[in-house]
Amino acid sequence: MAAAIEQPLTDLEAFARQVAGCTRCRLAQGRTQVVFGAGDPHADLMFVGEAPGFHEDKQGFPFVGQAGKLLDKLLADIGLDRDSVYIANVLKCRPPGNRDPAPDEIEACEGHLFRQIELIEPRVVATLGNFATKLLSGKPAGITRVHGAEQDVTLGSSRVLLYPLYHPAAALYTPAMLKVLEADFARLPELLGRGAPEPVPEVPPLVLPAFDERPVPEPDAVQLGLF
Repeated sequence: MAAAIEQPLTDLEAFARQVAGCTRCRLAQGRTQVVFGAGDPHADLMFVGEAPGFHEDKQGFPFVGQAGKLLDKLLADIGLDRDSVYIANVLKCRPPGNRDPAPDEIEACEGHLFRQIELIEPRVVATLGNFATKLLSGKPAGITRVHGAEQDVTLGSSRVLLYPLYHPAAALYTPAMLKVLEADFARLPELLGRGAPEPVPEVPPLVLPAFDERPVPEPDAVQLGLF
């Protein structure tokens, strides 16, 4: 029986293998495995959360705990599923005790996320919670102020529509937050239809002749009424 022909790795798969051995920060010492990301490698919609938790660290996939189940429901409500989007986190390794990511850990890991975005080329990036929103927006405003308000940003070499959302875990702890999350999710199909705006074409500079014999008008000839 002929051996199966091994398909060459995609750029994203090759990058995932590279990141699997990352030792850029202290989190490498306590992880079970790197949680790179999962979903459609050509997705128009990418979700970015905070960091892997206990279950994610064990299974190697993002959002597989209770927050992940709620994310699945929110996606189903708008006609999507995990296979049609891409899901990743700011950190690829679990912080001990599920504590918040430390600034130096974010700095060490952010290059992985930006490279993922560059390779996937999503049109809309939905940030889940404070850490992802502040990192990708480059602004200090918290999620309570900016959730549900899209913004045009450039991430690496990609221009995307950034859409901040509450983290699904927030709705698990505060049930009243679920209605807000559902309302914000309901706008995603519209945003995907819109996508990021096309770059404005550059206007070529006006080339003046090397020598112009026309007289320069005197100051009193300027039409001051235009200003």
